[in-house]
Amino acid sequence: MQIELGHYLSLSAIVFGIGAVGFLVRRNVLVQLMSIELMLNSVNLMLVAFNRYMPDNHAGQLFAFFVIAIAAAEAAVGLAIVISMFRLRKTVHSDRADTLRH
Repeated sequence: MQIELGHYLSLSAIVFGIGAVGFLVRRNVLVQLMSIELMLNSVNLMLVAFNRYMPDNHAGQLFAFFVIAIAAAEAAVGLAIVISMFRLRKTVHSDRADTLRH
């Protein structure tokens, strides 16, 4: 059995859907950040899968590298915001994040 491009795209869509549902349903900001990371990883899977079927062009791997760099920056900034929110509100629920000052 050969793994085709459609299999990769289906897996990427499923992982992206899980991440989107996790982001929209959960109130915990840390879980929401992990859901965003799932969505970014599904995009990376799709980019690398397209690159596998077009081996002459390495644009998919290059874009995946930039997505990984952006995801690392997003995680650092997101965690800084979560720590600041926890210090002020003593909770990490997103519905309590209306303001970050007293």
